[in-house]
Amino acid sequence: MVKLQEVEDEHFTEKSATTKDNALLEDDDSDADYTDTDSEISSVSSSTDSPSTSESLAARLSALVDIVPPSTRARISSTTDTLTSYTKSTVGFGGNLLWWASTSIILLAIPFSLAVAQEQEIEAQEREQRMLGEGASQMLQSGSAGPPDGSEPQGGQAGKPAL
Repeated sequence: MVKLQEVEDEHFTEKSATTKDNALLEDDDSDADYTDTDSEISSVSSSTDSPSTSESLAARLSALVDIVPPSTRARISSTTDTLTSYTKSTVGFGGNLLWWASTSIILLAIPFSLAVAQEQEIEAQEREQRMLGEGASQMLQSGSAGPPDGSEPQGGQAGKPAL
């Protein structure tokens, strides 16, 4: 079985009243080291960090005109105009392509798929008619001339009437 024993550190048990420089230490239980979050420093820094309510965003952007040189403003403006033009033409071309593809599908693919479905239906009906005809001929054949067990002789020609 394990026995636990608490060992205290000497540093924490012996509290000296002075330091190297013979300065008195305050009691560890006092809360003088902790400050409230709503102190003067916090209120001053928060008032300088937050934007002024009297100054609008438009006023701040218009003040940037003085900071950016005219040549840089012209380059930014021409780049923005070029990107806007390319974006508009790309979106316009994409819209035209989408219109072309959707009308092609409506005019060509839907009627084609309907025709294929109709053809498959007709083939299924023909297959059914053939199976019904084969079944009727087998019944006639087995009833007229054939062994009683229903098997056909080799060659499959026995039992058919001659014309």
